Amino acid sequence: MGSRSQERDTGMTRGSQVVEGVSHSAREFLAQEAMFLAADVGGTHARIGLVSRDPDGTRPVTVLQYHRYACAEWPSLTAVLQDFVGQLDRSVHVSRCAVASAGYVLGDAIVNDNLPWPVSIRDIRDSLGIEQLAVVNDFEAVAYATQFLSQADTTAVIDTDALPAEGPVLVMGPGTGLGSAVLLPGKPHATVLATEAGQIALAPGNEREIEILRYLARDRAYVSFEHALSGPGLLNLYRALCALRGQAPVLTLPSQVTQSALERSDDAAVEALDVFCGLLGSFVGDLCLLYGARGGVFLAGGILPQIRDVLLASSFRQRFFNKGVMRAFLQQVPVRLMEHGQHGVIGAAGLYLDGRT
Repeated sequence: MGSRSQERDTGMTRGSQVVEGVSHSAREFLAQEAMFLAADVGGTHARIGLVSRDPDGTRPVTVLQYHRYACAEWPSLTAVLQDFVGQLDRSVHVSRCAVASAGYVLGDAIVNDNLPWPVSIRDIRDSLGIEQLAVVNDFEAVAYATQFLSQADTTAVIDTDALPAEGPVLVMGPGTGLGSAVLLPGKPHATVLATEAGQIALAPGNEREIEILRYLARDRAYVSFEHALSGPGLLNLYRALCALRGQAPVLTLPSQVTQSALERSDDAAVEALDVFCGLLGSFVGDLCLLYGARGGVFLAGGILPQIRDVLLASSFRQRFFNKGVMRAFLQQVPVRLMEHGQHGVIGAAGLYLDGRT
């Protein structure tokens, strides 16, 4: 089993503190009925929470205990969940679990090339005694959670003077892959549309990007936006630009490209991050038009918070607006950057409680 990461979000309540001071029967009710597990599983991190329905209704659930795991340090999702459950107070028994994961369910497995290991639904149920296990797409969960964000939880990338409009909300973000979902407002609750927008064909917007696309197409029959707008995609951009510059690539990891670009210690890395932000702005603008995202855009994923200052100073804004006669429409659409945090956990739990997982 992998070593337990030391990173833990502060301010969360330990399970032993949650149940302290209540009667045995009340504790049994909380453990067996009100509490359940919610997990947000991506290619890099698995975020696990012990949650219960929020009594005041401002959010679907209260997160009682939370931990973020580095997936590469663990042999399976089952092992991650077992470790988390092992840290709970012994009086707490959970029999329900909602999992938000990249990929899709096929038989007993959650299938996605970006996950570090195969995920067996049956193994999780059998190993942890889970009676109900619901699975939803990870960006569906993040999109659902945007209903409960305040402006203080986000950073403005593009602000507007207009009042927030009622309409579809686009959520997308690059990480190990490129996720995207759309929140459709409605009563009694919103609907979330899962998408595979990251698999749309890469559309270059200038001569340099045409050269990059030509390079990327040399060894693959189809080039998607995910091949450029993701962690592996950033590395693809760097390698393509090194080739176009006639130099050998020296960086081998996406994190090295990001760090070298932020330090401005590698010219190809600096250009790669600049191209990354420009392509992102163009693609987000396209998706806004596709879904009529009058309600705004939330940018998520693991990469963008790390490059926030570069993103804000980049050509993202220019490329977002560069849509011909639709520029006026896009000028009414706010774009905000959100930290991933616990939002996927909250969204997975909320969708489960709504009976839509």
